[in-house]
Amino acid sequence: MISTFLVEHAPLVRIGFWVAVAAATLLAWVLHRLRLRRVLLGLSAVALIAVLVLTLVPDGARPGGVTCTVQFSVPFQGIDTLANVAMLLPLVLFLGTATNRPLTILTGAVALSAVIEVVQALAPVLGRRCDTDDLAMNTVGAVLGAVIALVICAIDRRRRATASSG
Repeated sequence: MISTFLVEHAPLVRIGFWVAVAAATLLAWVLHRLRLRRVLLGLSAVALIAVLVLTLVPDGARPGGVTCTVQFSVPFQGIDTLANVAMLLPLVLFLGTATNRPLTILTGAVALSAVIEVVQALAPVLGRRCDTDDLAMNTVGAVLGAVIALVICAIDRRRRATASSG
């Protein structure tokens, strides 16, 4: 039902994706500026739980042995690629701004994505398949989240430096 709606309204999904990115960016910026680190950490925890549930909870749809798909798609094109780009973006954005270490968080998120794909490949009971495209698109989303977090942290550092020198 929801997948049918998403396919039938693909242009709206793309617009919704960018609106959600803008909203998450604004939220991260406001929370960082107000120094509400605990709220950012809470949002990061919610994002991490969502990633784990969406990728590791058995769906039972694909029983069988180890299967992996090797493919590479263009980011931001299809609904599936957008979903994979969106998967790690909030985690990296919120945790990167909470810790002021977006590049460290980026490294951890890419490693998490790789571990998830390995688990999906080696645990057929999950009914999931590993896919190089998932890893690539998760990485694109993580990089986007890290870039946004870097900008937020840099703006805040600059603002503080200006405020303390003035």
